[in-house]
Amino acid sequence: MQRRTQNIRANLVDIDHRRIYAASVHWEDGHIVAIAVLGAPDPALDYLLPGFVDAHVHVESTMLTPAEFGRIASRHGTVAAVTDPHEIANVLGADGVRYMAEDARRSPIPIHFGAPACVPATRYETSGAELSAEAIETLLHEGSAGHLAEVMDFPGVLAREPGLMAKIEVARRWGRTIDGHAPGLTGAAARDYADAGIHNDHECATREEAEAKLAAGMHLVIREGSAAKNFDALHPLIDRFPGQIMFCTDDLHPDDLVTGHIDRIAARAIQAGHDRFDVLRAACSNPVVHYRMDVGQLRVGDRMDAITVTDPDQLNVVTTWVAGTRVAQQGRSLTAHRPATPSNRFNAAPISARTLTEALPTGDPDDASRQLRVIECRDGALDTRECHLPPSWQGDHPVPDPDRDLLLLTVVNRYHPAPPAVAFIRGFGLTDGAIAGSIAHDSHNVIAVGSHIQWVSEAVNEVIDMQGGIAAVGGAGRDRLPLPVAGLMSTADGDTMAARHHAMVSLAHAMGSPLSAPFMTLSFMALLVIPALKLSDQGLFDGERFEFVSLLTPPLSS
Repeated sequence: MQRRTQNIRANLVDIDHRRIYAASVHWEDGHIVAIAVLGAPDPALDYLLPGFVDAHVHVESTMLTPAEFGRIASRHGTVAAVTDPHEIANVLGADGVRYMAEDARRSPIPIHFGAPACVPATRYETSGAELSAEAIETLLHEGSAGHLAEVMDFPGVLAREPGLMAKIEVARRWGRTIDGHAPGLTGAAARDYADAGIHNDHECATREEAEAKLAAGMHLVIREGSAAKNFDALHPLIDRFPGQIMFCTDDLHPDDLVTGHIDRIAARAIQAGHDRFDVLRAACSNPVVHYRMDVGQLRVGDRMDAITVTDPDQLNVVTTWVAGTRVAQQGRSLTAHRPATPSNRFNAAPISARTLTEALPTGDPDDASRQLRVIECRDGALDTRECHLPPSWQGDHPVPDPDRDLLLLTVVNRYHPAPPAVAFIRGFGLTDGAIAGSIAHDSHNVIAVGSHIQWVSEAVNEVIDMQGGIAAVGGAGRDRLPLPVAGLMSTADGDTMAARHHAMVSLAHAMGSPLSAPFMTLSFMALLVIPALKLSDQGLFDGERFEFVSLLTPPLSS
């Protein structure tokens, strides 16, 4: 059999030895066989370095299937990604993980799947499936997953809940990496969480929290996604802990993915003054070591997974190779888009404005002592605050008041007909309309927010009519985007999805929302494991006390 030999002359960025030199790199059948040092860097040559790795991403949040995600990410020099498929697992169970792994075989880049640790995320919501410790062991055994994905039930870990610890023990027995998810934990609680076997965390929002977890021996994954943005708070730690830092996007919408990926985060870190090699270690090398991935690092014997850039600080990607094959060039994917076959589970019943009104609590408008518990969301953050505000009344029901940015939030069970759960929220800023979607972390029921009860009911029904997707309805117009794969992903190509999603966001902005990623932010208003106040299909939930709470505060006489 004739061997296929290729080579490139470039300025090699040697992360291991922290130097750059002109070199000739030769590879055969996808693996590097020789690296010849030619001398000092040549300004006429591009720079060759290991490709970027996203250390934690939910592919489903891009609304693209794994193969299409890989096509778009490879344009930006991404050569591998670590992903937690718990979004689709909450809908379709272990078969959803297998669906993702099978589709990923068509991706130009390797995608490393974790076995979801928390399906459902909590017992306080309705999901489409459950994954036991036995199911996780099966996924590891058959190769559909290679590590234990984020352990979100951190109160369960701290309490050493037997069912959850059984899942962690499976991963420990297999010698696999265990991902963390513990927003806000510091001090002894952070150490206790790490001592349970947790290896990393991507939920840190403050330097104090990150330092506590780093001190406990965990790796810090700095997140910069569409809605959650922690780079500004955490990047100073790159210099102090270069061996424990990785980068991730976690949740990234398609119109953000087409403009940049880990390349953008790494370039930003270098431009912030951090050592180039420490940054590239976080972007290219640390995830490979942490997850024991078969991803090349530009060493003899490694697979030829690499990129060229025109500038080692700007990191503007020219070419991406995976296993010695060019998969992207000058911002263009060299792999053709191939639509996936949809798979879904959706059995929600349409609702009406009356249905939502009947779900609202009743009270006495003359009783000024009773306040609304209101979810307060913030742009760029997944956590919320609880505030108490006087209700606006219609009869004996509290109702939305867009003049005060007091909007109605609802979650509707997608798996079987059930009464909707309702709450009030501020921060979305919608003045004349509603947005809705079947992406509602992590159980993915239908979630909607709006300025008027009628708009909210119509937005929910648009999503139900599509059997999954996102929708916007209001005085500024009406649009919807179907997501036929589990109500989470499209079968369309990434560029089409980016344009369509951008149009949906623009419509939400036209309705008054100031949020940079309104649909992404909405999707996290049902994620109970991130405090403080969230809404599941079963009711309003306090994520700090881990219990349901009433929509109206008790009267003073009680």
